Amino acid sequence: MKKTRREFMQQAFKATAITSLSLPLAMKSFADNNTASDSFQFSQVPLPYGYAALEPSIDAMTMEIHYTKHHATYIKNVNEAIAAEKVAYKNEKDFFANTSKLSAKLRNNGGGAWNHNFFWEAMKPNGGAAPTGKIAEAINSAFGSFEKFKEQFAQAATTRFGSGWAWLVVDGGKLKIGSTANQDNPLMDVSDFKGKPILALDVWEHAYYLKYQNKRAEYITNWWNIVNWEEAAKKLG
Repeated sequence: MKKTRREFMQQAFKATAITSLSLPLAMKSFADNNTASDSFQFSQVPLPYGYAALEPSIDAMTMEIHYTKHHATYIKNVNEAIAAEKVAYKNEKDFFANTSKLSAKLRNNGGGAWNHNFFWEAMKPNGGAAPTGKIAEAINSAFGSFEKFKEQFAQAATTRFGSGWAWLVVDGGKLKIGSTANQDNPLMDVSDFKGKPILALDVWEHAYYLKYQNKRAEYITNWWNIVNWEEAAKKLG
């Protein structure tokens, strides 16, 4: 009887020891999983208009492919990478402020996800009228006139070598024009051009090639007809 009791006590002690040793590992595993699940995910904004709504400036087929294929793929890829690489940032601002610490997959697809969400909202059917109010005053103050602003913005978009974006941002209380390569944006800590985005133009070939082929300048000229200046004014604040 004593032997049986002794064996029981030894087994109980071993079980307790194993449980105690395993607990920190289990808690660590839970913490790791919880951190990953707490991280934000990118989402694709609903397109604010139909695929054909921006014609003739942007054709319906380009819009459909751009939104359902290119943009959707960026969303899918960045969210998969966030989960796989256990990214724990809580929002887009923190994500882009730490781009230098991220993988190329996260940087490129995160930028593509955010940039396109911004781009869809920068346009509207029957847009393009000259801006008014505070944003018009800011443009005139920074660039001399609306026409001069358009010239400088078009220049930034036209001369961006290869794929990228042209941007109007506010930085230090003043509007600035610049461009970024690939899917980078002015919110990224790795970007040479920084600021709070107000307006953006996608100059990747997939944004215009079906209709304009290699005529990027023509695409830019026609894009002014669909700019959503009301949305730009909201972003300026």
